[in-house]
Amino acid sequence: MHAITHSLSVAGAPAAYTLTSFHFGTPGGGKKVYIQGSLHADEVPGMLVAQCLRQELLALEAAGKISGEIILVPAANPIGLAQALHGAAFGRFDLTTGVNFNRGYKHVANTLKTSLEGLLGPDAAANVALIRQHARAAIADWQPATDAETLKKTLMTLAIDADIVLDLHCDNEAVLHLYAGTPLAEAIAPLSAILGSHATLLAYEAGGEPFDEACSRLWWDLDRHFEHRYPIPPACLSTTVELRGEQEVSYALARQDAAGLLQFLTLNGVLHADDPAARAAAAVLPAPLCAATPLEGVEPLYAPHAGILVYTRALGERVAAGDAIADLIDPVSGATTVLRAAVEGVFFARSAHRHVIRGMNVGKVAGARAYRAGDLLSA
Repeated sequence: MHAITHSLSVAGAPAAYTLTSFHFGTPGGGKKVYIQGSLHADEVPGMLVAQCLRQELLALEAAGKISGEIILVPAANPIGLAQALHGAAFGRFDLTTGVNFNRGYKHVANTLKTSLEGLLGPDAAANVALIRQHARAAIADWQPATDAETLKKTLMTLAIDADIVLDLHCDNEAVLHLYAGTPLAEAIAPLSAILGSHATLLAYEAGGEPFDEACSRLWWDLDRHFEHRYPIPPACLSTTVELRGEQEVSYALARQDAAGLLQFLTLNGVLHADDPAARAAAAVLPAPLCAATPLEGVEPLYAPHAGILVYTRALGERVAAGDAIADLIDPVSGATTVLRAAVEGVFFARSAHRHVIRGMNVGKVAGARAYRAGDLLSA
């Protein structure tokens, strides 16, 4: 393993930020894997999972069990880690610009549609190599205007040509769930089963240019742009892994999740490539807890007025349209509003606040029928 320190700040800046990446295995010796934790810096579970992964990867590398390259960025947002408001960590938005740290990544397909014209051919592997070359060049040409943009460029430089990208996040309060591109449904299914995902949410374009999509969407966008005339596979299996809720930080869960990610990498030939028994064991999957559903089918639940929020359904429960999810009680009048699901699906995420104001998002239900459009992610 070797570590690389990346500078994010210009010379003479009053506050200087650096990012550290840890590199295992041999570049070009097999698949490239990129894993990062806590891009939203106040979402701590991903950082702890990354610590467990680092310990295991050191041992695997020493034993010669890594085929290819694994890049691990355990704390993907040093800018957000330095931010606090009134004693509380504030790592979702850049306080300088107000921009979400997981939005606004460069969608290189817009550049590649021009730069690849006349260069693609009938060989899928050659096309993948060429697209990755052009994608790296497009990221290299990105001229950041802020430290936060420099962070985004640095992360994409590390990940844009990876075969597998695992972006570790968490929700406010939630059961484990995944986000991925619709063309990756089959490839992501084993990870969903291994990790025990209660909702696997798919979209061709979620909106806002989040990190995982910036790494993967270019492949199907290019395929559609060139009208399927050349073989362009979805060559980056990129996903956002939501590791339950913000407060679920424990060694037991972190070790469990790290073991699941390592099993998935074994299944994909990145680990234990020379050990048939290990590969066979990794192929034994638990029964999935959910079928993949469209991100367009997620119903966000909003508070119609301020009040005390009392949930009446547990996270992970299946609900029918019309089922009560929570009571919202006006503390002055005592009037109670029952918040109900409008779709059938899995109640997979909710707010950690127990007094909310009007318009706040207080829950999410993953339904099987797409009915929304536009920007599909929360702010």
